[in-house]
Amino acid sequence: MKTVSLTIDGAPVEVPVGTTILDAARGLGTPIPTLCFDDRQDPFGACRVCLVGVEGAPGPLPSCTSLCRDGMVVDTRDETARRVAGAVVELVLSELPVEPAPHTELAGVARDLGVTGTRWPGAQHEPRHDERHPYLAFQHELCISCGRCVRACDEVQGTFALTATGRGFAANIAAGLDQGFRESACVSCGACADTCPTDAITELTLLALVEPEPEPQIVK
Repeated sequence: MKTVSLTIDGAPVEVPVGTTILDAARGLGTPIPTLCFDDRQDPFGACRVCLVGVEGAPGPLPSCTSLCRDGMVVDTRDETARRVAGAVVELVLSELPVEPAPHTELAGVARDLGVTGTRWPGAQHEPRHDERHPYLAFQHELCISCGRCVRACDEVQGTFALTATGRGFAANIAAGLDQGFRESACVSCGACADTCPTDAITELTLLALVEPEPEPQIVK
């Protein structure tokens, strides 16, 4: 098996040819924040949260799609990479009407990058819930268009029940022809909810646990 040798944060590592920087770093126990990445899916490289510095490169590189090369020197704490990644997360947060729940991946990434808010307040998504499915709920306002649910449905389950719609601020996810999960090709596998980093898609039973109880009515 052919291998390449490189250095990650000063630690030498030898990995098989074709290994990504992200996989090599994780093999060393070095965490790199990700948002559009799920190791059960093909790398997408869209969010630019997993940026790292590489000696000699003109700028930070996405670690999930960049392959290791012989003699490469990687800095996962590169100042420019962290600054850009943090700005990306700030922009994502600026569109959400509520802060991400502490247990979500998005909240974890924000904490890792030291992002506590956004410097660019602006338009936010209006709450829009789809609870037509017997098991799954879709909170559209929490969708950040990372594409993980669509790829989980396509690549993992092979169902093709979800579709990316719109562009820019209007980008979102639809089930089937936007008729809801119940009428789509969904087989209720839960792969979309399992991979969602924001709880935009979640199980109805879990959603019920976090929704506030209705206030008791006083009967006179």
